Amino acid sequence: MRPILTLRHYSHDLIAHSHDHAQLVFALAGRLDFEVEGLGSEIRPQGLMVLPFSAHHACGSPDGSHCLVLDVPDEQWLVQSLGEHADASRRLLDHPSRVSLDTRQSQLVQWLAGSPLDDRLIAQQGAALLLASLNGQALHDRRRLPYEAFNNHIDQHAAQPLEVADLARIAHLSVARLHARFVAECGQTPMDYIRTRRLQIAHNLLRESHLPIGEIAARVGYGSQSAFAAAMSREFGAPPKALRRTL
Repeated sequence: MRPILTLRHYSHDLIAHSHDHAQLVFALAGRLDFEVEGLGSEIRPQGLMVLPFSAHHACGSPDGSHCLVLDVPDEQWLVQSLGEHADASRRLLDHPSRVSLDTRQSQLVQWLAGSPLDDRLIAQQGAALLLASLNGQALHDRRRLPYEAFNNHIDQHAAQPLEVADLARIAHLSVARLHARFVAECGQTPMDYIRTRRLQIAHNLLRESHLPIGEIAARVGYGSQSAFAAAMSREFGAPPKALRRTL
């Protein structure tokens, strides 16, 4: 298991990558420049950069920067360590952001930076306390998922195998977090959303084109016409032939 809290020094050498976990970077000294998903920013002492799951970012410091870095382990750790505070922390970790720390938060960061971070208890409890202290910075009116971007991706790749991980990368969320957000926002799972969007594309093709039903099925990822007909019947109450007659 990777360390949760670490002290790191950044130089003028540019680092560009993404992580399979969320990360918080607290500036202790110097200026650290960031580019996150194409947008530039920077942090200085009493500043924090939030880097969500899989967010591509580059960072470097022309004159050197010293930082405390919190690598969030996983969803299970959030729940076990933060309890009722976990949901607010998820909202904070959902999107890239630069946060200004207040005096008490800065004092906590400085205290942890001077503590033995190789002590598992200090690191675990310190990370949980840091996240809990940041709950006031979480977005109370959380932005909705990027449904337009999801739809564009599904439309472009409807004939190909599609996975929930594809949408998770677009939303910069873990698969587990995306699943929870989908259920909360629209009452269906991500895979249900993909299936529904594909069938709506098929419905539109039945209405607007004279393509053979087999070709329409293939265009929305069905290799079997019988499976396609069954899915259309469940979604729209009638098989493709009947839907085409009524349109």
